[in-house]
Amino acid sequence: MTDDAIVVDDLRVVRGGREVIPGLSMTVPRGEIVGLLGPSGGGKSTLMRAVVGVQVVASGTVTVLGEAAGSPALRRRVGYLTQAPSVYADLTVRENVRYLARVVGADAAAAERAIAAVDLTDHADARAGALSGGQLSRAGLACTLVGDPDVLVLDEPTVGLDPVLRRDLWRIFRGLAADGRTLLVSSHVMDEAVRCDRLVLLRAGRVLSDSTLPGLLERTGTTDAESAFLALVDADDGRAVDPPPEGYRGRHAGEGS
Repeated sequence: MTDDAIVVDDLRVVRGGREVIPGLSMTVPRGEIVGLLGPSGGGKSTLMRAVVGVQVVASGTVTVLGEAAGSPALRRRVGYLTQAPSVYADLTVRENVRYLARVVGADAAAAERAIAAVDLTDHADARAGALSGGQLSRAGLACTLVGDPDVLVLDEPTVGLDPVLRRDLWRIFRGLAADGRTLLVSSHVMDEAVRCDRLVLLRAGRVLSDSTLPGLLERTGTTDAESAFLALVDADDGRAVDPPPEGYRGRHAGEGS
């Protein structure tokens, strides 16, 4: 069994006559939280759609847990949280989660466990349309968790949330990873990088870096993820980059580690 939960090999995606992803390769190790970071329009959502098997691809392959992305065998093993709320506003939290439970072949008890996992038991009978933004995000996550998936693909799960709600969601994500699940989490908020085991920085459908945060900072000679990303963008554009600090060893040992 491979140590990688997700393997993307030379993926190329064309949408509306435009090449969105020109030939991307990357892996996501099992049991880790991998952050997919980069500006809006950089190809993060397209890549995630390819991972869950709902994106038409021009060429290349995406393998998840040893199966081709989108295979029927992955229906319960992969959970997908889209950017837009993936719940029915006129149904309660419990009704939404139980409906998704039936779709993936889970029972009512699994629905209750998923609701409890995101701390919404006290709001289980509230209509989704009446929830706050943070509660709505957690309701969508409960729907994603109800099949007890091994891999979670979460597209901008904290967008628009205040720092407290973002912290609460990341606590949930870390708990899921501690239970052995693999998470691919996209964000354009660079300070979320510190919460990930590995970081993939994406720009224009290309991987600028795939490493741990310490490896990324060492490679760029910067002190935070945002500065590191900007340094990589400048280098990618052929612009001059500030020299690394004195003592920087000029190697990529952390990169890819």
